[in-house]
Amino acid sequence: MKARTLLAGLLLAFVAPATAQADPAPKPAFSAQDVERGRYLATAGDCAACHTAPGGKSGELAGGYPIVSPLGSIYSTNITPSRTHGIGAYSEAEFGRALREGIRRDGTRLYPAMPYTSYAGLTDADVHALYAYFMSGVSPVERAAPETSLPFPFNIRLSMAFWNALFLKDAPVKADPAHDAQWNRGKYLADTLGHCSTCHSPRGFLMQEKSGSALAGGPLGAWYAPNITSDKVSGIGGWSKQEIAQYLSTGRVEGKAQAGGDMAEAVTHSFSRMTAPDIAAIAAYVATVPAVRDAGDTQAAYTYGKPGTFEAALRGADPKTADLEGARLYSGQCAACHGRDGSGSPDGVIPSLYHNSTVGASRTNNLVAVILHGVDRTVGDHHVLMPAFGANSYVQPLTDAQIATLATFVRQTFGPGDSITEQQVQLARAQSSVSILLLLARAGLVLAALVLIGIVAWRMRRGGTRRA
Repeated sequence: MKARTLLAGLLLAFVAPATAQADPAPKPAFSAQDVERGRYLATAGDCAACHTAPGGKSGELAGGYPIVSPLGSIYSTNITPSRTHGIGAYSEAEFGRALREGIRRDGTRLYPAMPYTSYAGLTDADVHALYAYFMSGVSPVERAAPETSLPFPFNIRLSMAFWNALFLKDAPVKADPAHDAQWNRGKYLADTLGHCSTCHSPRGFLMQEKSGSALAGGPLGAWYAPNITSDKVSGIGGWSKQEIAQYLSTGRVEGKAQAGGDMAEAVTHSFSRMTAPDIAAIAAYVATVPAVRDAGDTQAAYTYGKPGTFEAALRGADPKTADLEGARLYSGQCAACHGRDGSGSPDGVIPSLYHNSTVGASRTNNLVAVILHGVDRTVGDHHVLMPAFGANSYVQPLTDAQIATLATFVRQTFGPGDSITEQQVQLARAQSSVSILLLLARAGLVLAALVLIGIVAWRMRRGGTRRA
């Protein structure tokens, strides 16, 4: 889930002093079984989604995917076995250190946009299988990925070693004897390769995952990774295990939700390609995550709404109806697919807009984001595509004001009934919010500079006084 890793990329950046590199490790031989197992684990870890540039132009796993953060774009690295531009010179120990500790072969610390905080819990056996796959099952691409260049002071990358000391848990995930093998398998997959908490957990001031609020939701640029705890109102406590498994495998559950944004990518590249037993295991575990209720939530998001009845007013039967601009936009842009009453297609492939988690959610992020950026999800030979109305060659782009009007109409007709402002759309279009961390860091630098100037001035004045 790439962008499931977006908020981790907002952490203070870091670079440990580079260490002298040993000679490249000789490439060992691996069994076909290890390589294939590693291939599956890499799929479960969704490596291709982040480490392949948009359109795959640079090559599979050759890096270059821009992960947008409030500090700037963080580009994924080349993880093919190229010895010059990738990880081909890594020994297994060096590979494991990069994967679980975020430290490259040369000693440079990785940005945690690569979720090593989750991968830290991987077993040695799984690390070995992944190493076997990347060294023997991936074709080398001799191309350097773009360099990440964040603004000062984050390009200095000095603090992450201290952050890791505070927040990085480097022990493998342990089985809980209070639960069965299926549950433990699901916890292992969700906590490590699936790195679910990277996106779905709220963050503290230093961008660490908040303890006690695991999987309770968090912002991802224009999107919001929803609460997936067992709470029946704010989370997915009203879903059956079968529905959770269906959502992971297909990206949709009729009458509840459908995957868009980064979750659609995770379904396309990862979950839909995993085995049914592993998906069932993840569902069994996620269904038991301690409930966290969001303040202000009174009913589950997917329970809002009913069929729309606005067509009569739009066609002139009720000319006294107030502003109809939202209805006109809906009729012209949305009704052909979602229906005049918002009920979607009979087979459920095009979702209903009522009893829809995106429309009914207490946070409006995902409704605005899906109008702006559309949906692109593939499962097997089924391709789901909704055009992006923010900027797309297939449709006439809508302005921020039009998107706000349309989203407000959808919320008031099929959802909780609130409004969306043009400013909210502008913020979503920018795909990020102002980083308080960045502002504080820059303010701190200014303060430090003033203090330094004051000290220098004081010493100069003191020296002048002594000479006098």
